[in-house]
Amino acid sequence: MKFERDAERQAFVSAAGWADADVVSFPGDASSRRYFRLTKGAELAVLQDAPRGAEAPTEPEGAGPADRAALGYNALARLAGPEPAAFACISNELAIRGFSAPKILAADLDAGLLLLEDFGQNVYAKVIDADPSLESHLYEAAVECLAEIYRSSFPARMSFKYGGKDAVWRVRDYDETALLTETHLFLDWYAKDKGASLSEGPRAEWDKIWRDLFRVLSAHAPGLALRDFHAENLFWLPERESVAKVGLIDFQDGLFVHPAYDLVSFLEDARRDVSPDLVDPLISQFCEQAKLSDEDAFRKAYAVLGAQRNAKILGIFVRLAERDGKPSYRDLIPRVHKHFVGNLSGKNFAELRNWFETYLPGELS
Repeated sequence: MKFERDAERQAFVSAAGWADADVVSFPGDASSRRYFRLTKGAELAVLQDAPRGAEAPTEPEGAGPADRAALGYNALARLAGPEPAAFACISNELAIRGFSAPKILAADLDAGLLLLEDFGQNVYAKVIDADPSLESHLYEAAVECLAEIYRSSFPARMSFKYGGKDAVWRVRDYDETALLTETHLFLDWYAKDKGASLSEGPRAEWDKIWRDLFRVLSAHAPGLALRDFHAENLFWLPERESVAKVGLIDFQDGLFVHPAYDLVSFLEDARRDVSPDLVDPLISQFCEQAKLSDEDAFRKAYAVLGAQRNAKILGIFVRLAERDGKPSYRDLIPRVHKHFVGNLSGKNFAELRNWFETYLPGELS
């Protein structure tokens, strides 16, 4: 199977005019996707390999919660899974609106292969590590980009034309089922890792508390969330203009949701500490540039989505360590846990804090 996939990738690369390129694999993300950097003289490109069948299916059109549950986690959480059309279509729609999503140089969506523009080496996290004085400037630029994405109009049905074919991807809403499903990762992996054995009763209480918390998300109109917006998924492209200075990747799982989602993902980064004195001004900057009048309501939604996302990440990192044999993810847990405890400090989270006192005492201390 491996040799067949190697041959399939090579045939795709050759047909795209890169037969003589040097090909070097480089680390991907936590998904089943693989990435390769291609070098042909002074030209660079990135090969994204997303083989079909490597993940559970995504949600089909018209599926209800029970149908999604039967299909598995990707459908429940509305992840794109093995559908490369999601990346291609969202990338195309972002580029049309002036954002720096990678240009698609060649595509075989049936095979799960995309040849993409290479943004180079200026990943946000690396640029800031090399020169910490740039953090404020780069973060302000990224927040401006997020605000502009929110203010842009995106269709639910996104499209991409390639090789005489039309690809279509429907971007769904980040609904209660998806949000709640992701919090279950905390129960199934993190809480279990802490020695907790949670019966149906505590789990039902957990779900009710979160459903009540999610009500604050209706305070603002939803916008497109790229869903994995952080300093290792952004590139600094200073030679470009305006919001195009921020290179965007890893957005295939994008959904429509409250505009705080990507901002809290960015400012409560699981992989790096954002300077604390930047956070409040950046939240205010986003509200101003996104033209949101009720900043207090926004901050309530920000805390809820931060708590939801950090609960999910705590579960994912334990799962990656235990199930997938990637123990290094445990090193990131203390930072995420700190964010999670901070999220739950507000008065709106009293019920959730009580839940922890009952079923996971000491976890929030």
